Amino acid sequence: MQIPVIDLFAGPGGLGEGFESFCHLNKQIFKVLLSIEKDPFACKTLRLRAFHRNIPHESLPDLYEYYRRPEDEIFKKIVKKYQHEWEAAKKTARQHELSVENRKATRSMISERLKNAQKWVLVGGPPCQAYSLVGRARRTNETRKKFESDHRHTLYEEYLDILKHFQPSVFVMENVKGILSATHKGSLIFHRICEDLSKAGYELHSLTGQPSRDLAGSWISDAFVVRAEQHGVPQTRHRVFILGVRKDLGISPKALALNDPTIDFAEALAGVPALRSRLSKNDSVSKWEKAREHGVKLAGGSCKLKTPQSSGSEFVEAKRAALSFLGDKNLEGIPNHQSRSHIEEDIERYAFAASFAKIHGRSPKVGNFPDKLKPEHKNINDEEVPFSDRFKVQLKKRPSSTITSHISKDGHYYIHPDPAQARSLTVREAARLQTFPDNYRFEGPRTEQYKQVGNAVPPLLAKKIAGIVFQLF
Repeated sequence: MQIPVIDLFAGPGGLGEGFESFCHLNKQIFKVLLSIEKDPFACKTLRLRAFHRNIPHESLPDLYEYYRRPEDEIFKKIVKKYQHEWEAAKKTARQHELSVENRKATRSMISERLKNAQKWVLVGGPPCQAYSLVGRARRTNETRKKFESDHRHTLYEEYLDILKHFQPSVFVMENVKGILSATHKGSLIFHRICEDLSKAGYELHSLTGQPSRDLAGSWISDAFVVRAEQHGVPQTRHRVFILGVRKDLGISPKALALNDPTIDFAEALAGVPALRSRLSKNDSVSKWEKAREHGVKLAGGSCKLKTPQSSGSEFVEAKRAALSFLGDKNLEGIPNHQSRSHIEEDIERYAFAASFAKIHGRSPKVGNFPDKLKPEHKNINDEEVPFSDRFKVQLKKRPSSTITSHISKDGHYYIHPDPAQARSLTVREAARLQTFPDNYRFEGPRTEQYKQVGNAVPPLLAKKIAGIVFQLF
């Protein structure tokens, strides 16, 4: 019998995808019964993925027709053919806000899906914007009073309420590293969360194998930090994971193994078709090439570059991914692979930055840019420039930098290393770095797709955590 999973603050479903993809002796171990997410676009993605899982494997080519041509009429035709599977998907992925006011409805929803299951897993991570280091740095103009009243500080209490009420065997909670130093009303939020989780009847464990408390009984915050690049994820993503085991069970988990080979940017994106970016105003190939060549020349690079023919679309034909956990031979392409449009100055900057990285083996700082390409900020020439690496090139032979929701705002931190393409990463490229398989389609406008990818837990890492949880059962 499969072990039920309830996913709170599910986002587009990275944790759930990892747990559902874990197998033992060729059998699926975990089944996501309910994913709760308040964002309508992320919920639409969750529902589509639940539908994907429900459809018989041999019938997936029917659904892939929608992935290739994401049109409402095509989707309606598929839903009509697989009505039972679609109704089940709607029951699994629910758009719902977790809040004090909605607790009764939340509990009812979970009870309905769990029925009388005694052994199950709760996963999820409360929204992290209130804890993120970058978010706090950008909040300097807000009053402390406004910061203290941010309700996102206490959203973990909704997670806590479910633990207290239902007492699952095991839980996995994820959050940004910034939570370790965040304070609220004079105390460290992370220590308060740990105390509350412990009082709810759980032993808290790190996944790193380090003890969670010191000899004096204080929580060792850094022990809970998992570095994704050490576990086969092609990204330097450092996140806090708490694994809780109900105290009466009296069992302890093993640590995540560190024997996975490091995967770099180039391996993760192997086979992804090259694209040219577009100009946001009056786009033309000749104007775009002129801007690109100007940036390349300023970096001292070669201007003999081949211009990609396409700027991409919601589905692009492509070869199967080199990494087996990403590929799907039946899909014959990749969804969500469309380049952004950029102003001419940013085309020049991206081409300069990619050429600079190709020559020097590192991403340029703002000070390395020629004056004509520097952003027009008053303090741009100061010795201590805030966000001096605001134009950041991903290096081919290293894991990428952390994919965050900021990628939805602009592409400056996520410049493609190929000067010929002079662009930021597409949604699919970001999803590859997050280890979402190519047949995982993200719904909604492109900005919302980026946001979903940036907020997600890498499914490959979640799958490895699922293996640790399975050993407990």
